[in-house]
Amino acid sequence: MNKIFSTLLIFILFLSSCQSTAQSSLYDSKSKKAIELFKKGYNEYRSSAGNEEKLNKAENYLNKAIKKDPNFVSAYMLIAEIQIQKQDLEKAIEYKEKALSINPEYSKNEYYYLAQWQMRAGQYDKCKINSARFLTYRGTNETFQYNAKQYVKNCDFAKIALNNPVDFTPRNLGKSINSENLEYFPSLTGDGKTLVYTRVVKDQNAIMRGGKQEDLYASTTNKLNEWEVSEKFSSQINSPYNEGAPTITADGNFVIFTSCVGRDGYGGDRTGKGSCDLFYARKLGKKWSKPRNLGAPINTKHWESQPCFSADGRTLYFVRAIITKRGRHDPGIQDIYVTKLSDKGYWSLPKKLPNTINTPGREESVFIHPDGQTLYFGSNGHTGMGGMDLYLSRLQDNGEWGTPENLGYPINTCDNENSIIVSPNGDLAYFASDRDGGLGGLDLYSFELPEKAKPFLTTFMRGKVYDSESQIPLGATISVIDLKTRKVLLKTKADKLNGEYLVNIPTNKELAINVYKTGYFFYSKNFTPTNSKEPILIDIPLDRIKAGDKPYVLENIFFEVSQYNLKPESRVELDRLFQIMKENSKLKIEIGGHTDSDGDDDKNMELSTKRAKSAMNYLLMKGVEAPRLSYKGYGEMMPRVKNDTPINKALNRRTEVKIIGEVTPNN
Repeated sequence: MNKIFSTLLIFILFLSSCQSTAQSSLYDSKSKKAIELFKKGYNEYRSSAGNEEKLNKAENYLNKAIKKDPNFVSAYMLIAEIQIQKQDLEKAIEYKEKALSINPEYSKNEYYYLAQWQMRAGQYDKCKINSARFLTYRGTNETFQYNAKQYVKNCDFAKIALNNPVDFTPRNLGKSINSENLEYFPSLTGDGKTLVYTRVVKDQNAIMRGGKQEDLYASTTNKLNEWEVSEKFSSQINSPYNEGAPTITADGNFVIFTSCVGRDGYGGDRTGKGSCDLFYARKLGKKWSKPRNLGAPINTKHWESQPCFSADGRTLYFVRAIITKRGRHDPGIQDIYVTKLSDKGYWSLPKKLPNTINTPGREESVFIHPDGQTLYFGSNGHTGMGGMDLYLSRLQDNGEWGTPENLGYPINTCDNENSIIVSPNGDLAYFASDRDGGLGGLDLYSFELPEKAKPFLTTFMRGKVYDSESQIPLGATISVIDLKTRKVLLKTKADKLNGEYLVNIPTNKELAINVYKTGYFFYSKNFTPTNSKEPILIDIPLDRIKAGDKPYVLENIFFEVSQYNLKPESRVELDRLFQIMKENSKLKIEIGGHTDSDGDDDKNMELSTKRAKSAMNYLLMKGVEAPRLSYKGYGEMMPRVKNDTPINKALNRRTEVKIIGEVTPNN
């Protein structure tokens, strides 16, 4: 897919091979004229710094040397290195093969280098042969041995993958998104209708790249579900420096991105931050705040980039690479990390994902789907097609990540693939590629994911939080809880200016939504989203906490049929009620129990009384003082609706809370 990435990698990896070849075997020819020509070619090569004219002169001298001595192995080897710099991998392989055919014992390491090149070119049969031959030698570099063994595995995998291709039809996102410049590292909002990404732009004020720098761009879909023309993301965020690799939250109100020069933290300053750092900004109404460095412990003197914020609003995945003592980014020591946000707003010490995910190779382009259970990432350390491949791993019931699965050919090729994200509904994947037919360099593409590579189905819920009396929007905290596990799946905040919220939620799970703001009684509701991809729309009115006759239904209090012992999933709701009692230390409440009209009236009254008492006892156990609590059973006397259908009867079976006043000093 991404030839730019692959050729750059090849150049870095094999420059050392050239140097050792030229220095250790300069004179494996008896022809003085051939040696003289070789020296001239080598000097031109050393001073070329990638200059094509000098590379051509070097190659010309070396070809003349070969004419003088057709068995001059070092000349063939150096021409092979020149072809690498000229981005002609096929020719480079031909020259190295020719050299080893002349002298098979020229250097045992050359079989490793040749296998490495053949892997990058997709010449899997040859790569396997040369890897196996290299492994027969003793005393070779341990890293080379490890890689050669991996090449053998890759070759076996690639041959099977080539014979079993997956469906793959990439579609260019078009001129609204792509340009003659480079576009990459996309991110989507929870409804899939806003795309934020990185673009390299010309800028005479640019600090880096000789008049070019990275900015964030964004596009939204119109009524026809087509992408509108992209615009610069925000003048508060974009600058003459580099901003890239964004991750935007589901509601589109919080963005984390990478900046590598110019902003606070660059250069390993005394705050402990340096190199590439992660920054964040918030959106209030229609304006973005000034970006701020995420700080320690996320940012360090090393290289932090490619963030991905999970749908739960509390988990951040990112890539960290080690900066060497020489101040350079070491792409060979690059792993995926994760950190979590505490209730007090502090990030935990980032931890490496386990070795199931991270390898001795390089990991990048991490993306956690809104389902919270499917992780996509790029790696060259797992068994694959040979370059940087794309993988997925699914979260297991025991909380550990499962064995990564290669997305298959032709999604993955012998080139480098990365920069993948997946739409919230799981149908489409987006990635960057410089494939033929694009608009210029790297473009953004989409493709339909194969069924086995799709995440678990999610949908999104949106609405507005407001004061029930004044209708004023409220910036309340919204939590979505899995009732079965009592785990908080996500926590976010409604926009404090307009009260709007948008969250991604899983389908086919019993969920509870809990909305809370200080000074207000919380809102709760339980529901089970179906596999429908239609959004769930819920507007949420909140009532100020004050004494009165209005009862508040505790929607998530559950009992077994005809029983009064609380089911475990009831604790989520009662814990929220306890929090209100804790924050309002003089509040006094009555807990009321209600049943439907089925069965004996007296038994219903008794059952409702015991259920109300069970709820009260839970609060007593948590530490609420007894004078602040009372309970009462109402049986079937106060139905919410007619007792004529199963649904209505379920509505009438409920637990309620009524604020009856404040505790007096003598009470």
